Amino acid sequence: MAYQSLRLEYLQIPPVSRAYTTACVLTTAAVQLELITPFQLYFNPELIFKHFQIWRLITNFLFFGPVGFNFLFNMIFLYRYCRMLEEGSFRGRTADFVFMFLFGGFLMTLFGLFVSLVFLGQAFTIMLVYVWSRRNPYVRMNFFGLLNFQAPFLPWVLMGFSLLLGNSIIVDLLGIAVGHIYFFLEDVFPNQPGGIRILKTPSILKAIFDTPDEDPNYNPLPEDRPGGFAWGEGQRLGG
Repeated sequence: MAYQSLRLEYLQIPPVSRAYTTACVLTTAAVQLELITPFQLYFNPELIFKHFQIWRLITNFLFFGPVGFNFLFNMIFLYRYCRMLEEGSFRGRTADFVFMFLFGGFLMTLFGLFVSLVFLGQAFTIMLVYVWSRRNPYVRMNFFGLLNFQAPFLPWVLMGFSLLLGNSIIVDLLGIAVGHIYFFLEDVFPNQPGGIRILKTPSILKAIFDTPDEDPNYNPLPEDRPGGFAWGEGQRLGG
């Protein structure tokens, strides 16, 4: 019974959030079980472009370090804000959500060429948090019962928390920067006088991820209609 409830709860998670969170957890589990090592996953431009280890472009976003406080903290925020975005402003727009993933991942990879970051998953999480926070500016937040603030301050509070823990804030700044670029190009610039929509989801992503709209003029075949064929209908004899 518990298994069925857990399975149903898992399947209720939106597809992109479910796939990404699951991939992160499985990658960490594989490292913990010593099936793979972090050295096979980290971002290394030389190994990617000279030795064609292309998988590193993806795997560096999936590993958040060994199981511990930092891993759990990141997983909670990743799951929470990824899901809220997908069920909120991206509801019914799976292709657009996937495109945001690809756009953000591309920019982070590009910036990763110039900064010494080997894993970009935490920066990606901050990007998701930033976009959600800007799209929900009036939501009141409470951080560990210590601070009360409005949602747009959340990425900066997380950066301050990282600083208190002695972590580098380069990761947080990268996530905030990429999140701001996406938010500006998607939500701000198109609504400015003379502004245009620069970010357009490719039609191939829409074909793969989005359910096509039903044609209001479509007349289904009798066998496709509710109830099947209208066996009892027809002209009266002699009519």
